[in-house]
Amino acid sequence: MSKPGSSDFRQHLELETPEHVVLDYEIAGVGSRALAALVDWALVFVLVLVAILGLGTAGMAVRGPSKWFLAVGIVIVYGIIWGYFSLFEGLRQGQTPGKRWLGIRVIRDTGHGVTFAEAAARNLLLPIDMIGMIGIVLIALHPKAKRLGDFVAGTVVVRDRPVPVPVAPASARGSTAGAADAGTPQLSDGEFQLLRGFASRAPALPPQVRHRFARQLAARFTERHPGRPADDLEFVTQLHEDELARRSGRFGARAGTSDGRAPRRSVAERLVARKGVRWNEFHAMADRVTAGGLDVLAARELPDFATRYREVAADLARARTYGADALVLAQLERLVAAGHNALYRNERQTWRRIWTFISRECPGAVAESWRYVAIAYLVFLIPAGAGFALLRDRPSLAPELIPDTMLERAEAGAARLAKGQGYVLAPGEDRPVMATSIITNNVRVAFYCFAAGIVLGVGSLVVLGYNGLLLGAVSGHYANVGMLGYLWTFVIGHGLLEITALCIAAAAGFLLGRAIIAPGDLPRTDALILAGRRAMRLVGVAVVLLIVAGTIEGFISSSGWSVPARLAVSSGSVAFLVIYLLNGRRSSVSH
Repeated sequence: MSKPGSSDFRQHLELETPEHVVLDYEIAGVGSRALAALVDWALVFVLVLVAILGLGTAGMAVRGPSKWFLAVGIVIVYGIIWGYFSLFEGLRQGQTPGKRWLGIRVIRDTGHGVTFAEAAARNLLLPIDMIGMIGIVLIALHPKAKRLGDFVAGTVVVRDRPVPVPVAPASARGSTAGAADAGTPQLSDGEFQLLRGFASRAPALPPQVRHRFARQLAARFTERHPGRPADDLEFVTQLHEDELARRSGRFGARAGTSDGRAPRRSVAERLVARKGVRWNEFHAMADRVTAGGLDVLAARELPDFATRYREVAADLARARTYGADALVLAQLERLVAAGHNALYRNERQTWRRIWTFISRECPGAVAESWRYVAIAYLVFLIPAGAGFALLRDRPSLAPELIPDTMLERAEAGAARLAKGQGYVLAPGEDRPVMATSIITNNVRVAFYCFAAGIVLGVGSLVVLGYNGLLLGAVSGHYANVGMLGYLWTFVIGHGLLEITALCIAAAAGFLLGRAIIAPGDLPRTDALILAGRRAMRLVGVAVVLLIVAGTIEGFISSSGWSVPARLAVSSGSVAFLVIYLLNGRRSSVSH
């Protein structure tokens, strides 16, 4: 909400650091977020177009492996569409190119930077947010401008425009060496703020603009300095250096008050004059740490960074007490936030950390959520059994329940068997494309199954139940025409992994629904965030299983392998599934 006692109607988020310093973030509204999204989707379109054209050209130039180029293209295009927002937000401090251009950023409710898992969670919910403009409505109405993805990930979008520290340029810093004897300040606080603002921005201005502003400022002070230098820029720079030295000295708190401001404001200006260089130095260190973590600092720099962070946090508290101007407060808040996130951030996303997440934490979440997975299996198997029984009892319903492609393959099954062909027999050169197409399609279905769980878990139940019903109905129809073995000879190699992956994705959706319906002793928002964190680990397992299953389906199930060989592959997939999940269970128990 907006700050009490002010005419500022913008939404704000206030967070307290462990050092008891409050950080004030302005929450981004519908307009800036919508415009950033338009920019990002335009970039997605361009990236997809470039990928398609580039890989198509490469495939035409190299005739032999052109199908491999197409397979790679499918993965790249899918990765761009589904991974653009998650990768940028998770790996680039919460900013996509569109958000960076608009000066907004995704952060956690605690003020920390978002992790990749949290960025993925908020963006996997995007399809649900887009239904009926639910997301836009929630952003407009919620006090923290949250859409459904923000609720699950525990994130908020705030404004984060970089603000330079308003101190003198490097050429003026040496003048403060003799500040102790420089005398009392000669300018009012308002006049010094004008000079300070110009000095901090002048190096970045075009020459003609810089000289025009210098001329306007010089005209304001010429009468009080008849012996001024002829050059306006030199005069303004010299005047600023002199006043900075005065305010940095022992008499700095005696600044003029001709503009009617309280004396404590002069103390704030003295604080800026004395500490600005230190703030700039910490700014440089914070930028390095934000980009590469604390590992970029040498051993001797780590204590210095922590000391400077506490110093800047204390300066922010003093600046607020003394009534420093908004520009100073905004920069100090940004510096404190950067230091806070660096010192209290989560473990860095190294390759070892990613491997631990995939190999242990993700299957460990399945072990912790086994009841939800068991329920998901029942939700899948009961409709599957019902669909099978229904089609066996009423074969005439097949055209109404089964896709035409499945019906056509059932009709052609006898002829294909007579020729020694299986359910699907893809040429060797087409199998890479088939595998990647299967993987991307199944992963997309798993994502939708998870995201639909935000609708009180009902959405995941519907998606899972429908797929179970469809598989049962198809199996019943093939049994009616004597082709059940023909169908399951194809399915047996990869089917278990696909079904398990879909059930685990649905279990992730059930976690979201449970958190909303029955949060227990926790506030509903906190329960949803915790459920979202575990759910993303379940989704990670589903993706791993679908990659393995799609590879088997594309390269083995669609080939001419014999039934014993397919059974061996199926046994191998079962062994892989058991070992993978048991590894997570051991990790969960030891933890």
